[in-house]
Amino acid sequence: MTLLSLFLQLQVGDPTAVPAGSPAAADSAVTAANQAVAEASGLSLIDLVIAGGWIMVPLFLLLFLTVYIMLERYLTIRKAGAVPESFMPGIGNLMVKGDLQGAKMLCAQNPTPLARMIEKGIRRVGLPLSEIETSVENVGKIEIARLEKNINVLGIVAGIAPMLGFVGTIIGVIKIFYAISSTGDFGIAQISGGLYTKMVTSAAGLIIGIIAHIGYHWLSIMVERMVFRMEHSAVEFMDILQDN
Repeated sequence: MTLLSLFLQLQVGDPTAVPAGSPAAADSAVTAANQAVAEASGLSLIDLVIAGGWIMVPLFLLLFLTVYIMLERYLTIRKAGAVPESFMPGIGNLMVKGDLQGAKMLCAQNPTPLARMIEKGIRRVGLPLSEIETSVENVGKIEIARLEKNINVLGIVAGIAPMLGFVGTIIGVIKIFYAISSTGDFGIAQISGGLYTKMVTSAAGLIIGIIAHIGYHWLSIMVERMVFRMEHSAVEFMDILQDN
């Protein structure tokens, strides 16, 4: 009698249970998935930043510094390179005519590093060519140093930001272990806060580091192009002096 009862129970099973392959089970799974998506989509960017903790404050300061330097240097370098193509031919024509005052006026009308460098050479006309060349090179070095101002800061930010993100990762792990040790339980409630801090700070640090790294090399390329143009103009100016 006992074996027969067990056999019948195995055949009939729990009347309230939902078979794994039934439509009801599929609907339950879809409902659970929709709820999970809704909860995830309800998490805003501000919530993520808050979940990152206090380490997000220096990261946002680094982001602000990076954006400011990139915009300020970009506008400065673009303005420095705004020299008309007719500038050096105009200088050459005036030098051939011996109109040094007109050449100085042309330089004054173009307040750019290249024009200031050429103007320095014009003011040294009458001295040996070696001294003129040295003066032009010195002014060029000063102007290039001005263009490169604060670009190296981007390289520093590119190294510091991921490191701060890693600090946030360590803080998140510490929070997880502290929650586990305080409650004596290992569950989602204990690890969720630390995981948010860990992942958000790591992602923020990497993103800011990538932006700073791109900005550093981008601006460096712009400065290199400006250096090449200034060197080419300096050689052209010295050729004009030697020919005359």
